[in-house]
Amino acid sequence: MADDGRPVPQLPDRVTLPLLTLITQQSLDEDYLHVAERRAAGPPSGSTKRPSHRTAAVVIAVFGILVTTAAVQTSRNAGVEDASRTTLISQIMARRTTVSNMQDRIVRQRERNLALDAQLSQLTRTEQASAARLRRLEVRTGYVAVTGPGVRIVVDDAPEGDATQAVRDEDLAMLVDGLWNAGAEAISINGQRLTVLSAIRNVNVAIHVNSRPVNPPYVVQAIGDPRTLQAKLFETTHGLRFADLARRLGFVFEIENEDSLSLPAARTRQLRYVVVGTAEDNNDKHLDEESTP
Repeated sequence: MADDGRPVPQLPDRVTLPLLTLITQQSLDEDYLHVAERRAAGPPSGSTKRPSHRTAAVVIAVFGILVTTAAVQTSRNAGVEDASRTTLISQIMARRTTVSNMQDRIVRQRERNLALDAQLSQLTRTEQASAARLRRLEVRTGYVAVTGPGVRIVVDDAPEGDATQAVRDEDLAMLVDGLWNAGAEAISINGQRLTVLSAIRNVNVAIHVNSRPVNPPYVVQAIGDPRTLQAKLFETTHGLRFADLARRLGFVFEIENEDSLSLPAARTRQLRYVVVGTAEDNNDKHLDEESTP
């Protein structure tokens, strides 16, 4: 009732009901209405239920064929996938084996390289030691030119002396032996480099060194330590004997230190035979003078 006593009109459901409930009811009502109308109209003229069953059977058959085909295809695909997976796994295992073999080969190659490096280092050290030893031997044997400090000795016949006061081959040999014993590294006489095959001998009245005649004054150059070479010369037996001989016979004998001496290399000679001992001891057993330059 309203305030003035008149009845209040009722609002329709579409106004009062919730929107979702209203939509649901209207949809159901329309569906029921549609079904009721089809039933009231009855089945279409000339139609029977037999074709409906046949259609259903066909649909079921087609569906079965589709399902069967899908199953067969799936089975085939599964077989292919299994084969592909097996092949892939085999390839992976083969590649892993190859990689492992390559890694082992790399390790062996590295070890071989390390061994070769060590061998090369050893060979290099051996080569350097051999080269240094060869150099020392060349210097000592006289087959290489050398330069260095040492002593310079001048020896000459006695002034106005007779034949007995002339310097002879054994006198120079005595002096040379004294220099070797004192530590000389290289010696030459009048430019003739002395080697292990050198001979100092008299030929008539002339002295020959390395089969080459040398004339007085005889200049003997010896490379060695100038601080000790001269002093050590007169401490050796041969040095003392030569100094005494030079004093008694009146030889000219002058010795002085030199900061730099240059000695030539000796000619290469072919060894015929060797006599053991010093030049003085073997004065009458000279080396064969035949040589091949």
